Amino acid sequence: MDLQNRYQDFQNRRAEIIAVAVQNRANAQKMVTVTGAAFPILADPDHVAADAFGVFNLLGDGAAAPAVFIINQTGQIVWQHIGQNSNDRPAVQAILDNLPD
Repeated sequence: MDLQNRYQDFQNRRAEIIAVAVQNRANAQKMVTVTGAAFPILADPDHVAADAFGVFNLLGDGAAAPAVFIINQTGQIVWQHIGQNSNDRPAVQAILDNLPD
């Protein structure tokens, strides 16, 4: 998992990674265990967050499209990548490059 491997780079930039899964709490916790993620993976079984960010069922598959949002300290989205298919994810370096200073 590239994000996990580069997690320290995010921490060095005073940024936090939070993953949101359209799953129940038990399955989200299982993802933490399976991936070894040091960052939180939050459950969104009713897809409230996915709906709010406009990524639920975007691909017509009843799931959240893969997406990355960089949110600054005032709560503004300053960069985003919304995948066009289930494998469309930005490179970790692209995310790091777009973090605010």
